[in-house]
Amino acid sequence: MSDKATRIELFQWRTPQMRAFHLSWLAFFVCFFAWFAVAPLMPLVREEFRLSPDQVANITIAAVTATIFGRLLIGPLCDRLGPRRTYAGLLLLGSVPVFGMMLVQGYASFLLVRLAIGAVGAGFVITQYHTSVMFAPNVVGTANATAAGWGNAGGGAAQAAIPLLLAGVLALGVGHHLAWRIVMLLPGVLMVIVGVLYWKFAQDTPEGDRHGQGAQSFAAGRGKQGGWATLRQAAGNYRVWMLFVTYAGCFGIELFVHGVAASYYVDRFGLDLRGAGLAVGGFGLLALFARAMGGMASDRLARRHGLASRARLLCALMFCEGIGLLWFSSAQGVAMAVTAMLAFGMCLHMACGATYALVPFVDRKALGGVAGIIGAGGNVGAVAAGFLQKYIGSVQHTFTVLGGFVIAGSLCALAVRFSREHVASEERRYQEALQQNWLLQPRELSTDSTGRSST
Repeated sequence: MSDKATRIELFQWRTPQMRAFHLSWLAFFVCFFAWFAVAPLMPLVREEFRLSPDQVANITIAAVTATIFGRLLIGPLCDRLGPRRTYAGLLLLGSVPVFGMMLVQGYASFLLVRLAIGAVGAGFVITQYHTSVMFAPNVVGTANATAAGWGNAGGGAAQAAIPLLLAGVLALGVGHHLAWRIVMLLPGVLMVIVGVLYWKFAQDTPEGDRHGQGAQSFAAGRGKQGGWATLRQAAGNYRVWMLFVTYAGCFGIELFVHGVAASYYVDRFGLDLRGAGLAVGGFGLLALFARAMGGMASDRLARRHGLASRARLLCALMFCEGIGLLWFSSAQGVAMAVTAMLAFGMCLHMACGATYALVPFVDRKALGGVAGIIGAGGNVGAVAAGFLQKYIGSVQHTFTVLGGFVIAGSLCALAVRFSREHVASEERRYQEALQQNWLLQPRELSTDSTGRSST
């Protein structure tokens, strides 16, 4: 505990904790950017390959399916290899299918490449894992939510920036057939650059790397286990599955919105690609602050009302998200639709932050397994939403049904309860972190009546 950071110093790079914070959100930003870079291009792709609505739905499902297995695998890999090696490897290997998007020539090859790109979404688990082992309980919720939120903003950045970049390439005289492929070079190059940076500047723990200076303390902190043992231990904890459902109802909806919203605005409201991209980009860019607000609110409530208040906050946020989804699905004009999307998006992003503000407290000895299973829940939710869309046949009606599911799923947050012994143990850790933070605070010198300085 003494080596974990008790404060977030945003403009600090010298400490390993803050390097991990900045590199992890940057890496996930690039992963998310690459993951959904092709989403705002789908109207062009749909026209070029003459895709049917059923094929488009299959592509939407493929984009998030591979991430389920990726997240289940990546958590135990973090426990086994450490987050530095795992993240660098994911970024470098994940760039291959992103570059491969330039070579697709039809529905089958596009579907296969889209499926492979989905694996980069597993970077989220590494981001949450790395900040969880670097920050103390008094700020871990804020650190997790902020890093993930800034990373998630990569989806919004892709929705807003990719159509603008496409317009620039088209202005150079390049045809539509080649222009959208050239645009996909950008996320691939960014993944390679950040992968090299992660390998060079990050370290696994405050003490050092998993296979270096910090190996012994890393193993002790993980209960001297790793790999699939942590996944099995996490799978036996019912709280993990309750949060699996809640994350399906917040992050799963976020993924679904990123995959279909641009086409939804084009088809339902007649917007062009640039207008639809900006509308959906606003939803994604909410993650810059909304997810962090969820984590900060969870930390503040826990300081006043204990661990149980984190679960109650999550329930309230998801309930409001569900109401907002119902409003969005019934909106008749584009202005009302955008307003409703931003409203439910605010609650959605905060609920994502509140979920992972709870994750570090579920089972510290199986942190990789816990983070992996709950993270996979988000993608299971997105896949389920994709199949629901195929069954219903209408994106608008799908949003209506999803609103009801989110309201019902919010009750799972209330089922997350902890024993008295667990709460007492976490309270001791929390007080240790607060005490350490107090000791690290600079204290001003004052002068007493005798002229001697004191603190």
